[in-house]
Amino acid sequence: MLIINIKDNETIDRALGRYKKKIRDTQLLKEVRRRKSFEKPSVTRRGQVLKAVHKLQVQREANDQ
Repeated sequence: MLIINIKDNETIDRALGRYKKKIRDTQLLKEVRRRKSFEKPSVTRRGQVLKAVHKLQVQREANDQ
């Protein structure tokens, strides 16, 4: 739970901006989306491997040109 203390003579827009920035910095939404559905560890690992393979292919194509 994030708590934002509103300072004296601070507008709601400014406080909302600070709140949004704090959420973005803590990556709270990213964590909520990740926990929304369960993904098996093997599926997660497979995604990481495929991503690494893709990066290597892109690097090799860049080096060949």
